[in-house]
Amino acid sequence: MTLDVPRIRARVAELLAEYAIPSAAIGVLHDGELTELAVGVKDVETREPATTDTVYQCGSMTKTWTALAFMQLVDEGKVDLDEPVRTYLPGFAVADPEASAKVTPRHLLNHTSGIEEAYGDPGEGDDVYARMVENIADAPQVFPLGRTHGYSAALGYAILARILEVRDGACWNDVMRRRLFEPMDLTSTNSWHEQVDEARAATGHLLRSLDEGPIVTPVRHLPRAFGPGGNITSTTREVLAMAHLLLNDGTAPSGKRIVSAESVREMLRSRVPVPDPHMFGPAWALGLIVCDWHGETVYATDGSTIGQNARLRLLPDSNTAITMLTNGGPRDSFYREVFNEILTDLGTVTVPDLPAPDPALNLDPTRYQGVYGRPGARYEVSADGGRLYLTLVLDPMQAEFLQKPDRIGYELLPVSETHFLMPPADPLEDTQTVTIYDFTNGAAQYLHTNCRVHPRQS
Repeated sequence: MTLDVPRIRARVAELLAEYAIPSAAIGVLHDGELTELAVGVKDVETREPATTDTVYQCGSMTKTWTALAFMQLVDEGKVDLDEPVRTYLPGFAVADPEASAKVTPRHLLNHTSGIEEAYGDPGEGDDVYARMVENIADAPQVFPLGRTHGYSAALGYAILARILEVRDGACWNDVMRRRLFEPMDLTSTNSWHEQVDEARAATGHLLRSLDEGPIVTPVRHLPRAFGPGGNITSTTREVLAMAHLLLNDGTAPSGKRIVSAESVREMLRSRVPVPDPHMFGPAWALGLIVCDWHGETVYATDGSTIGQNARLRLLPDSNTAITMLTNGGPRDSFYREVFNEILTDLGTVTVPDLPAPDPALNLDPTRYQGVYGRPGARYEVSADGGRLYLTLVLDPMQAEFLQKPDRIGYELLPVSETHFLMPPADPLEDTQTVTIYDFTNGAAQYLHTNCRVHPRQS
């Protein structure tokens, strides 16, 4: 089946207006055939149109690129996924002696190290990842090594990048160019904002109200500390070149082998369970999320910066990959509507809806009530009349900028004894999912939402 591109373009234009997102660039790789389209503007102030050559920030999709480069080291016999990090970084240490001695690259790739993102200010120099590793000597554990899944936004992949740097004798940016970008003939993909052609770059936007509309983000790029976990910029075509590797046993669109077939298989099959299986998927592999779409395994990698968003879905059973890059959002409902339009055209499986709450569940509120959090995030779970509620506590400066109160309340609707839906508090939000779990001491020990884990504080 083929895409009805004019119809898809018209529908995307409607949805961009509805969600107040300035632009979207979309790429589809289906049975080896590439289709691209772009709708909207790169910047609401200049009104310059977005094109398929527009470069967007990919955010945490970067982690998949870093994972691929790391798997090349595995292919070369220079690292082992299950050897301690100390084997490659002899001075590596955090506050917990067991984590210091036993954390492995596999823990870092699948986000089960449990190390808090307490790396201080490592600066913006070429030594940033060395400094991050030095700065975490006193970093505590969010959870014991390997206990659960808890997303690491920057630190975990920065440690992997430091191993790459030590093994290759070059800074991470140069490693990525030599190992991936140049061999794959990628001319529009970069790992640092200073390398980006500003004339081709999309501007990020934030949305505080539908009446005001999208505004240009005050933060044009993430700090360099986020590099291996969040700083790659690219186009839809070149994101799909990375997807091609994963769908074709490690070969680039040119036919050149970039990573071994065995390493790609290991990336896909080495998995840990995700406590919240509903928003993205039930498991996390090595640099990829594992989704279950109506019984079909789909792989995902997403990313957001402050004003831009990236999505990629790999459907191996139908030899399909879809990516969408936007300069607004993220909005999960927008992604679902756009992707389902495309997937329906292609005759493939579609994105599943969130589960429905179960009104018959009779939960004991005392098992869930409490405060859960970590630096920069605080969630308060309370009960009233047998119902559970969650209060999100925002940083006052963030709340002021977003024109929101610093305490936002939500009702938690149970799907099971551990999984909840959290309906939106305003029209700019989507329904979210929350997991409250691990009752080893009677009361829940962790709250997991948006892939992040937050231990009980009180």
